[in-house]
Amino acid sequence: MKLLLPNSLPLDPALPDGVQAVVYDASARVPDEHLDADALVVWGSSGDDLAAVAGRMPRLRWVQTLAAGPDVVLAAGFPDRVLVTAGIGLHDEPVTEHALALVLALVRRLPAAARAQAEHRWAGELGGLQPLHPPGAVTTLIGARVLIWGFGHIGQNLAPLLSGLGARVRGVGRSPGERSGFPVVAEDELEAELRETDVLVMILPSTPATDDALDADRLACLPPHAQVVNVGRGSTVDEAALVEALAGGRLAGAALDVTKVEPLPADSPLWDAPNLLLTPHAAGGRPVGADALIARNLEALLSGGRLTNVVER
Repeated sequence: MKLLLPNSLPLDPALPDGVQAVVYDASARVPDEHLDADALVVWGSSGDDLAAVAGRMPRLRWVQTLAAGPDVVLAAGFPDRVLVTAGIGLHDEPVTEHALALVLALVRRLPAAARAQAEHRWAGELGGLQPLHPPGAVTTLIGARVLIWGFGHIGQNLAPLLSGLGARVRGVGRSPGERSGFPVVAEDELEAELRETDVLVMILPSTPATDDALDADRLACLPPHAQVVNVGRGSTVDEAALVEALAGGRLAGAALDVTKVEPLPADSPLWDAPNLLLTPHAAGGRPVGADALIARNLEALLSGGRLTNVVER
């Protein structure tokens, strides 16, 4: 059995006898001499490179993407007979860390402090004696109402950290209930929840149903003092509507780690939108535990067992 591993990160999964691991260049198409592979691990390959070989690997049985969202692999067009498994769980800690950093940067006004520093100006309005809950933008997580839209592994990892800083955290999911000790409301209650939200954290996948999920109407539901953070997928935010809300003072601030087009074009209005913090898709990029997931799924594949994180197609 031939297993292809990308060179985009160091991988050394435990391999059963009879499995040959071959490292391929993730910045290029799989070479013709390796199109006979039985299994393919994907990390960092472009959609075009995957699409170019998706129908040319007759022995391929399984594709393991290390991304939490399998959208690039699914769009490549691998045959239905090929099992696809996602990297759910591999990014919980890195993305949680970045999401928390963005939330704190917004509420503690770090972008404004950085601008003042660039001007060599001691920003007295940001320091000294301050009310805990001043009028305008939310400036603390203490007592803040935080809504996590997309309450999966990452959301449930982030929630207790926010709660530990004094926030009142709720999640939004496909169905209501309780997850990891936090209340979760269904998506049909979203607009009502947004009206009571101080900080909205978005961790949605890219699907047809989530395209422009945060549109002008839903942005209008948020209070003017609210802050928005997106560490999910860029396709889930109506960027023109977001820029308009920020420019019009109808939203206090936002932080985006993802955008519809990446890299973000130099002429994008997002660059100059007021009170918008941008990071270059930096939340993930460092899967934790990839070797163990690959080894576990490989063992299941060979034994006829159930693979972890199977994507239903």
